[in-house]
Amino acid sequence: MKIILASNNKNKLREIKDMLSPYGYEVISQAEAGADIEAEETGSTFEENAEIKARAVYDICHTPVIADDSGLTVDALFGAPGIYSARYAEPGKRCLRILDEMKDIPEEKRSAKFVCVICYIGEDGKSRFFRGECSGKIGYEKRGENGFGYDPIFVYDTRTFAELPSEEKNRVSHRANALAKFEEFIKGNTD
Repeated sequence: MKIILASNNKNKLREIKDMLSPYGYEVISQAEAGADIEAEETGSTFEENAEIKARAVYDICHTPVIADDSGLTVDALFGAPGIYSARYAEPGKRCLRILDEMKDIPEEKRSAKFVCVICYIGEDGKSRFFRGECSGKIGYEKRGENGFGYDPIFVYDTRTFAELPSEEKNRVSHRANALAKFEEFIKGNTD
């Protein structure tokens, strides 16, 4: 089954391909599908933003589309950066901004979670949502070479997401949790 990812983010594409290809899904980017657009994320929730991106590509291609909106929510920052995670600071400085804002926050108040909401629009044009979360805490420094975004400061168990091998991260991440729910939905509709 072919599914278009409403994104050109190479890291997301790789992660989603890695997770769905064992189940026989061919995931292609929106650029590969000929949808050369950049949907403006004007929603106030992860769900709304995921649907905006999915709908923009679906309206061009009329093929099943998957889009996600994801981000980091930090309890001590009242849920920030949340839906603004990708725009919280200029590229390369997002982790540093969080670390700076958290510098005086004690260990027991550094809780955070990654949230991912997938919007799937099928052949029927209906939107369906799948939410995944992964709880952890904000570390005190960037650690690790794997991953992207906030992975070097997000501590899951004792290691940051950037210290986990991709196979391990792909089993426990917010995106993995949302995709697992999506996979269950797809299996229920194809069996």
